Amino acid sequence: MSIDKMYTELIMTHNRSGHNKHVLESANYIERGHNPNCGDDLALSLRIKDGLIDDAAFTGSGCAISQASMSIMIDLVKGKSLDETKQLAEDFLDMVRGVKLDASRIEHLEDAQIFESLSKMPARVKCGTLGWHCLSVILDKSTK
Repeated sequence: MSIDKMYTELIMTHNRSGHNKHVLESANYIERGHNPNCGDDLALSLRIKDGLIDDAAFTGSGCAISQASMSIMIDLVKGKSLDETKQLAEDFLDMVRGVKLDASRIEHLEDAQIFESLSKMPARVKCGTLGWHCLSVILDKSTK
């Protein structure tokens, strides 16, 4: 299977599944992200407990890329420490900006590494990074 086909299949699977798209009643952090260029309007909800991402979910609407990226990000960060999550966010954002990362930094992004090709699609970068920016804002707030 080609990388383009895998990319499309993974995005469509996450976009349709909705397994991370719901209200998280016990969230202690919520951050809304809006991309007026594409119409994405999503909110990331996290429950941070004892220095870990205990649970996460998102709500809102947006294009397939923004919703799939948010869902994949949530799968990746659940159960991770705040420090590890911060590193994942930095690595993802660097990767999408076209920064050359060593293999270990890309590998630990797991399914999120499929978005590496966004660095070649400037119009879609904001879609793919919307949730990650919300995550970064929450991480900054949670460590103050």
